[in-house]
Amino acid sequence: MFCCVVIVKAANLSPFVLMSDFELYLGEGIRHISDLGAYDHILFITALCAIYQLTDWKRLLVLVTAFTLGHSATLALAALKIVSFRTDIIEFLIPITILITCFVNLSTTNQRQPRAWPRYTMAVFFGLIHGLGFSSYLQSLLGKEESIVVPLFAFNLGLEIGQLLIVSVILLITTVLVNVLRIKIRDWTLVLSGGVAGIALTLIAKTWIF
Repeated sequence: MFCCVVIVKAANLSPFVLMSDFELYLGEGIRHISDLGAYDHILFITALCAIYQLTDWKRLLVLVTAFTLGHSATLALAALKIVSFRTDIIEFLIPITILITCFVNLSTTNQRQPRAWPRYTMAVFFGLIHGLGFSSYLQSLLGKEESIVVPLFAFNLGLEIGQLLIVSVILLITTVLVNVLRIKIRDWTLVLSGGVAGIALTLIAKTWIF
């Protein structure tokens, strides 16, 4: 609590204004990741979760956190205008990350316990790309904000909360299908990854830049 007061005073901000901004950007982060109109990020999280069950929640939490670290890094760099990429290129690359993740899922369906580190590395790298996709939206929100520290942290936290909500829904569906309806996890992974891959292909065709 003392640290919070020091930060507020150092930034010369009212605690009420700070909380208002924090809640605003937190909510925007949650809304943006869960926006059905911009479902590419939901598709990626879905593909990332497709091979896991509820008993794998620790590995999945690390995986989603790795993705968060990746997109948080480029989101911060883009918000600070240190890096900049063409929007059309990023919109094209995002569905490619989804398609690759699906192919990785399909190639590991016969492995009882796929190696974790390659997937963590992939999540971080693809997170860097998705962060640039989030950045244009965040920059439009920031407007003339004097400090981006609170908005950036709150927006990232909102994205993480939204991601975990999506993961929870996917794990719940998987649990019902595998444990109640007795569908094999391999079959569910094939169906889910195949369906997401098909949608990713349509997005690639839609955003084709060559």
